[in-house]
Amino acid sequence: MYPGETRRETLDWKAVQGQHITAVERRILVLGSGGREHALAWKLAQSEGAKVFIAPGNAGTAQVGVNVDMKLSDFESIKRFCLKENISLVVVGPEQPLVDGIVDFFRNDEALKAVRIIGPDKRGAQLEGSKAFAKDFMEKYGVPTAKCFKVTKDNLADGLKFLETVNAPYVLKADGLAAGKGVLILNDLQEAKDELAKMLEGKFGAASATVVIEEFLKGIEVSVFVLTDGEHYILLPEAKDYKRIGDGDTGLNTGGMGAVSPVPFCTSDFLSRVEERIVKPTLKGLKTEGVDYKGFIFLGLMNDGGNPYVIEYNVRMGDPETEAVMTRIEGDFADLLSACADGRLDEVHYAKSDKTAVTVMMVSGGYPEAYEKGKKMSGLDGLKDVVVFHAGTAFNAESEVVTSGGRVIAVTAHGDSIEEARAVAYREVEKIRFEGMNYRHDIGLDLMKMQ
Repeated sequence: MYPGETRRETLDWKAVQGQHITAVERRILVLGSGGREHALAWKLAQSEGAKVFIAPGNAGTAQVGVNVDMKLSDFESIKRFCLKENISLVVVGPEQPLVDGIVDFFRNDEALKAVRIIGPDKRGAQLEGSKAFAKDFMEKYGVPTAKCFKVTKDNLADGLKFLETVNAPYVLKADGLAAGKGVLILNDLQEAKDELAKMLEGKFGAASATVVIEEFLKGIEVSVFVLTDGEHYILLPEAKDYKRIGDGDTGLNTGGMGAVSPVPFCTSDFLSRVEERIVKPTLKGLKTEGVDYKGFIFLGLMNDGGNPYVIEYNVRMGDPETEAVMTRIEGDFADLLSACADGRLDEVHYAKSDKTAVTVMMVSGGYPEAYEKGKKMSGLDGLKDVVVFHAGTAFNAESEVVTSGGRVIAVTAHGDSIEEARAVAYREVEKIRFEGMNYRHDIGLDLMKMQ
């Protein structure tokens, strides 16, 4: 929550379906409920004439727009809401609706022709929805990535032999979406063989019916974000996120414990290589394949001696990187996304701040394993010099903000350096309280040596 702002109620849109609503504003619908969606809604709400709805949203998104009680899998309800509320732009936050074909649903429905939607069609979403599809795509269009082998129950013996040909650590990826839990990085060969068998037997459900074994890439990871209308593109601010639960990159993998933007080693030379080696071949491949792609491409990259390699594609913005990146984008974000949806991204001005953003994610005790919800939060009203993005929060019966997820809240600060932004972020993090809270204390420390 932000000082001085009042809570806005969740909209029960079904109760107002019969009412006529005059479109006097740019009416925008953001789909999702996490920190990424709060950051997107926060930025869009700053656009001229924007009225933002978030479905289903959280306690934080209620401060920048109107929460709407809708399921992301219910495309028909989303359609009816867009028509009744005269929505002009839909921004899809998470990957599942994209993989399920929400963009195709909108573009193939005559009643929704006037509603712009940001995201790839169902086939394009397979870049994230299927690791095997993405690997085949990269091989076909010459995008540099790690050597791999695709395994099913039918060729398990060959998969086991492939494991013996690569060096530890061994990387096993479930082909399909597994809520961020489908990747294993193992140091022991026998353990890797055992886990491969378990994955094929359903450890991650249908997502691991096919497993991609990858050669481990060494270097430093970075997330580069592309916004494309299918013909033109711009590079949004890059970021580095921190996936391990513990300081010093120890413990279990999480959905992300913090982020820093910009990244010191992302020089103009490195980013030029990203464009020439990865962005341009990717967009050329999508166009050749006939993919209708108007939206974000998240490039999970490894910087190996100054050369970028693709670890993974995502077809939406990252989390928690978005909580840093959005604070560095300048200008009217709704204008930028509308131009993207209209295929005229080359006609709009884009600028970014030179400031450094540091984001610290506060999580529930026990996360990323079992954790409790409903913990009352305090200290949110007295924060200064930061932007707070809610990831897993809700209101209780007394209208108090409580925890409702593993990753709870992200605190983002700006500064002229990583050190300066870190100092502000951690100063304010210490003011927030909820039972069992946990956070990393070393976000950005590794990058400070590179400045």
